[in-house]
Amino acid sequence: MTTPLVALESTVIAHGLPYPQNYETALHLEAVVRAAGAVPRTCGFWQGEPVAGLTPEQIAYFAQGTGVRKASLRDLAIVAARGLHAATTVATTMWVAHRHGIQVFATGGLGGVHRGQDYDESADLTALATLPVLVVCAGAKAILDLPRTRERLETLGVPVIGYGVDEMPAFYTRSSGLPVDARCETPEEVAAIWRAHRRLGLRTGMLVTVPVPEDAALPEAVAQEAIDAALAAAQAAHVRGKALTPFLLAFIAEHTGEAALRANLALLENNARLAAAIARALAG
Repeated sequence: MTTPLVALESTVIAHGLPYPQNYETALHLEAVVRAAGAVPRTCGFWQGEPVAGLTPEQIAYFAQGTGVRKASLRDLAIVAARGLHAATTVATTMWVAHRHGIQVFATGGLGGVHRGQDYDESADLTALATLPVLVVCAGAKAILDLPRTRERLETLGVPVIGYGVDEMPAFYTRSSGLPVDARCETPEEVAAIWRAHRRLGLRTGMLVTVPVPEDAALPEAVAQEAIDAALAAAQAAHVRGKALTPFLLAFIAEHTGEAALRANLALLENNARLAAAIARALAG
């Protein structure tokens, strides 16, 4: 039996949540993974080196946010050459995980195709198309164009599994109306599909989508109203590029009286627990 490992991202620490909640959340997610019988590996770049398993002291530094770059795949050579500290997005956490032989990665929500006429697509999608890592999430972030994101996943050959659901969840809410490719009820079912995926020589990642816990989910009308207001505010402020997602998520959290933040924290914990169970099934 191999050691069950679960990769965790660091962008949520450095750029996703306020201090000290980000530090407490990072340590809590690691504790959730351990309690579920797996070993957490929070990923990041420390002095230009990719690390799968940041120390508590390094996590504390990331949580302070000072001098920590948000690194997508395009940034990695710059980060490495200049010896920078950098927090990893979904895409870069997948890269670090694959480099260190970690098959399972738990995150909150996937990046994808943004709304609007200007075509803006997250590197998370191309990472899923090229890196064989199993990603557990609560679907794509609800601020995105979900139908186009789902279509891109299909085009890129990325299997989308629904854990206990027939529709891909929508981050703050439990359903998007978009079908998954298969439904699984147990970690062992997920592990069996992933083993077959790898045995067939397929080189893409796989997405396992699990809905936010019901008691923490936002009502669909509340979520949509907050998203619409956030998008309008971003357009008025001319927020674009890598600053857009943090801006929108922070706006929604404030607009919903922290209900969105509670949903975010609940789904992060839920995803980490399931990822640990899947890692254990694969290790066994």
